[in-house]
Amino acid sequence: MITTHVLDTAQGRPAAGVAVTLEKRERDGWLEIGRGATDADGRLKTLWPSGTPLAAGTFRLRFDTSARSEFFPEVNIVFQVREGGGHFHVPLLLAPYGYSTYRGS
Repeated sequence: MITTHVLDTAQGRPAAGVAVTLEKRERDGWLEIGRGATDADGRLKTLWPSGTPLAAGTFRLRFDTSARSEFFPEVNIVFQVREGGGHFHVPLLLAPYGYSTYRGS
């Protein structure tokens, strides 16, 4: 499973309503796996299809941050899952002129 959480560090609160797309790298490009928007707590738990095991691969989370940052209208986070299964949580900490991310729990 892959989940995310967006925090607006300038406001000191979760970023609700951020559109997110999850994609997996394939030979010919990127394949969309899921999409949605963060909830009132800034979380999105429904990107990964329910009942589908997580396989190894390279993934990309695409965040539409245009409503929160004039400088970064979109943030892309590319990460690698070396072994399938498990839960990968990838938060985004967003500020007007910067962002950071990490592997959460």
